[in-house]
Amino acid sequence: MDIITIFIMVLVAACFTGFAYAALSAFSTAAQSYNNTYTKETSRSLEDMFLFIPPRRIAEISWLAAIIVSLFSFIMTGGISGTLFQVMIRILICLILGCSVLFLPRYVIMWLKIRRRNRFNIQLVEALTSMSNAMKSGFSIMQAMEHVVANGESPISEEFETMLHQTRVGVGFQEALRNMDRRVGSEDLTLVVLSIETARKTGGNLTEIFSSISHTIRERMRIEKRIDTLTAQGRLQGIVLSLMPIVIGLVLHILEPGLFGPFLKSTVGIICLFVVAIMLILGALTIRKIVKIDI
Repeated sequence: MDIITIFIMVLVAACFTGFAYAALSAFSTAAQSYNNTYTKETSRSLEDMFLFIPPRRIAEISWLAAIIVSLFSFIMTGGISGTLFQVMIRILICLILGCSVLFLPRYVIMWLKIRRRNRFNIQLVEALTSMSNAMKSGFSIMQAMEHVVANGESPISEEFETMLHQTRVGVGFQEALRNMDRRVGSEDLTLVVLSIETARKTGGNLTEIFSSISHTIRERMRIEKRIDTLTAQGRLQGIVLSLMPIVIGLVLHILEPGLFGPFLKSTVGIICLFVVAIMLILGALTIRKIVKIDI
């Protein structure tokens, strides 16, 4: 080899090394930022739900799951076989799948918060009725809340107990109510907190206010259940249409591996799968937007 060829090879190797170093540095910085941000947000969300799970452990599980999904998808789509362009497309798709797995625990925590909030709203109706009856019997609002803590279930008993504990250690009653409202994030509870604040300032009748709010929440839940019943078919259609291409692809891969294998290893097949995945996500979001009706 002449000097020019050697120089070109050294230059290409240096460029590749610099690119790899820059990519690793950017990945390390992004990973550190993800861990710090994710740990803080997850810790705050778990504490609001009274779940005492180490956030860093969840972050470690997320990274492990992302690596496993990336490697599994890379192997299933053909690995390093084929041209360099095909391998690069597979790596890109695997990285996208891995990054999507990293954000999956956040959506799981969001789903847990929504489920907990819905349970709180259901229990709030009975709690308001119980508090209204207790106050009609001569109890104060604090004693009525203690009655809810003693006879209620999680999560409403936990939230009211935390609120009462804050008032015992010196936190103002209104501030403790706002803290509970912030933790739960329920519009129904916000209505109750604003009603209590208004009644305490203007001297309103809390027993009638609680009864009225309880009736309003109960009617709203009845309408929501009615809407859920009417839109159940649309939601089921969305689930079936989203899962059908995946099921058909798995069946073809099991029954006809010689027919479906080359499709996964080809450039056109990989691009088609990527386009299909995007279209399925857009279709699912569109159907969800149609059948989701806010009251």
